Amino acid sequence: MIAHHIHDALVQVRRLKALILEKRLFRGYSGIARMAGGLMALIGAAIMASRNFPATPDAHLLGWTAVLAGALIINYGALLRWFSAKPASRRSLRDLVPAFDALPALAVGAGLSLALIMHGEYDLLFGTWMCLYGLVHMSYRNSLPFANYLVGIFYLACGMIMLVWSGVSFTNPYPMGLVFGAGELAGGFVLCRLNKETVLEQEEETEHENND
Repeated sequence: MIAHHIHDALVQVRRLKALILEKRLFRGYSGIARMAGGLMALIGAAIMASRNFPATPDAHLLGWTAVLAGALIINYGALLRWFSAKPASRRSLRDLVPAFDALPALAVGAGLSLALIMHGEYDLLFGTWMCLYGLVHMSYRNSLPFANYLVGIFYLACGMIMLVWSGVSFTNPYPMGLVFGAGELAGGFVLCRLNKETVLEQEEETEHENND
């Protein structure tokens, strides 16, 4: 009898822990915006692989910079829209704290990229970008679903392969485009599921309030 009560108590503790972790998840990122960023990477790679695109490191660097700028505008624009749409009484800068967790890895990535470019080591950029973007995903391990963490591991694995593979060429955009295209589409799917669950939870809360 006592063992049965202990078992029930443990089950309730696990459920409560799962509920608390669920409430801590960050819901400000848009899955659609992230998927759009992945499509931009694929389209950008296709454009840079065309015959009319200059096959020089400088031209490809400008191309990937344009892809990055577009993805940042789309994703952080969606984040600001989410934040602005919240009622003023429930809006706080603390809601954006998880978004700032990625800044250290992004800052290191910018510094390393600049150093590699200054030394002419363009072929190491793909691996560096993938590894550091994978580390960005690690910073969200407590604020986004575990599936997003797995996407980060995918980026890390691909980045390490790019760093040690002697056949990598910065003027071949397909490895970068395919990895980021697949990763962002997968990450976007994870966020879409999270946002869908959020909508369902809000509908349930509204229904309970109306019933009360």
